Amino acid sequence: MIEHSHLKIIHALQTHGTLTEAANALCLSQPALSHQISYLEKKLGVALWEREGRNLRLTQAGKLLLDTANQVLPALARAEKTLKAYGEGRQGILRIGVECYPCFEWLTGMIGQYMRQMPDIDVDIVQKFQFTGLEGLLNHHIDVLITPDLVKKDKITYEILAEYQLVLLVAEEHPLANLRQVTPELLAKETLLTFPVPVERLDILTHFLTPAQLVPEKLKPIESLEIMLQMTVLNRGVCVLPEWLADLKNRDLSCRKIQIGDHGLFQKLYLAMREADRAVPYVRQFITVGQKTVRNSET
Repeated sequence: MIEHSHLKIIHALQTHGTLTEAANALCLSQPALSHQISYLEKKLGVALWEREGRNLRLTQAGKLLLDTANQVLPALARAEKTLKAYGEGRQGILRIGVECYPCFEWLTGMIGQYMRQMPDIDVDIVQKFQFTGLEGLLNHHIDVLITPDLVKKDKITYEILAEYQLVLLVAEEHPLANLRQVTPELLAKETLLTFPVPVERLDILTHFLTPAQLVPEKLKPIESLEIMLQMTVLNRGVCVLPEWLADLKNRDLSCRKIQIGDHGLFQKLYLAMREADRAVPYVRQFITVGQKTVRNSET
């Protein structure tokens, strides 16, 4: 069987031309290199070199082996370099699952900075799952999951990416526009524009209206954030967004921002990952960039 060392020998002999120089390049003594050449020829059953004075000339079989070395050695060197980069977390692929609409908006705001800092990391974004994002994570369909929900699972760990306040957005001419805060009773009289997710995942219901045993007058799911905001501006309903997202999108609109409840309604954005991947350098860098992006947007 031809081994890596055999290919290095024939490549060194062709490159340096003499047994002495090839031996020096390979950090071998000349007798040791001669022995390896003899062993290789005996093993293959064919002569690879012919002597011409102090020089060696490749036979036809030797040229074939040299061609193989010229193809294989660079490929092995690239593979070793890539594997080293994998081990150091400088190269790889990060498959990011996104489980909510604001999650995607948050990712849009930071992913460019991450890719600039990690140019050798390929990034894939997965928004739709056959079952749930956590199952995708456990089944290795994704590597990390951006989610507003902390669901405890074996072998899954979480990092907080952002802590934010949810706010109510209404049109300037809306009856609630001049209020500092909204009560469950007032909000229950409104058409609430939401993203098309199960109602048990709507924080404004589970943490604000449902505890007061109230429901909105009408719940209207909207696929597009931009359309939701336009409908809010035109007084076709009200919507609830993270404050950072409301501030970002409201720059070109004319909505009023209202606190939800006496003390505000606060939530967290998490990055879920497999425990075994927590220390992977490019995952750690994703967390660092994400948390820094949030802090910068708040200043």
